[in-house]
Amino acid sequence: MSGFLTLPGVIAENPLISEEFHRPTTKLFVWDCVTGSVDIGGIEFCLNRVILLLFLSMLLFIGLFFFAFRKPKVVPGKLQAVMEMGIEFIRQQVVVQMIGPEGMKFLPFLATLFFFIFLGNILEVIPGINFPVNSRVAFPMVLAIVSWVVYNYVGVKEQGLLGYLKSVLFPPGAPWPIYFLLTPIEFFTVIIVRPITLTLRLTANMFAGHLLLTLFFLGTATLLANVVTATFALFSFALAVVLVGFEIFVAGLQAFIFSILTASYIAGAAHPEH
Repeated sequence: MSGFLTLPGVIAENPLISEEFHRPTTKLFVWDCVTGSVDIGGIEFCLNRVILLLFLSMLLFIGLFFFAFRKPKVVPGKLQAVMEMGIEFIRQQVVVQMIGPEGMKFLPFLATLFFFIFLGNILEVIPGINFPVNSRVAFPMVLAIVSWVVYNYVGVKEQGLLGYLKSVLFPPGAPWPIYFLLTPIEFFTVIIVRPITLTLRLTANMFAGHLLLTLFFLGTATLLANVVTATFALFSFALAVVLVGFEIFVAGLQAFIFSILTASYIAGAAHPEH
């Protein structure tokens, strides 16, 4: 089990367990290059398993929309019906709820965020893949930067640069002395913290989920190696199965949260009075 560190202590040395237990570490998220690397400015660029999975997510995303809507029917087939339900969910629960009917122009962007994030997350529970692309911070960070650019662009477009900065830095209703404290807080929150929290929330959830699944499935394999501990493996495996179901829920939930927060930021930039 290369890529793991040995867990010292009772578990590794217990004579009842014939196979040495290896605990999952952050090495789970580091993959060697599958092609030659290129050094640019001291940073190594190459094609590895994570990048290949990113390409797979992109292909799945393109394939879903292409095959669902290349020949749309009045009475939709199964794939078209499922995709229409997904888009309708984003339209009603994200766009209309957070921005309003005038936010329909943002539906393609927000639906793209939701489906792309979900597909990157759901790879965690696909047998043979078992790795969520969004557990690597670079990918959520890029999506968060795109979200940051979009909602700031909307704010500047709708209010003008000075009007947008005024609405961000000097929210109405506060006594003027309070602005000495409120203005830097608002700047830090809206301009700096938002993309960071979007990034870390998605990354941390997928990172933790991957570690938990790995821990329980490795624990099951280790316990099965001995007749005495095999009974305990049943409990470990049952919990692992429950966690798989939970990870499917988290994959959709995190995609939804990222999308709805982006929509709320767009709404706030376009309508500062809200």
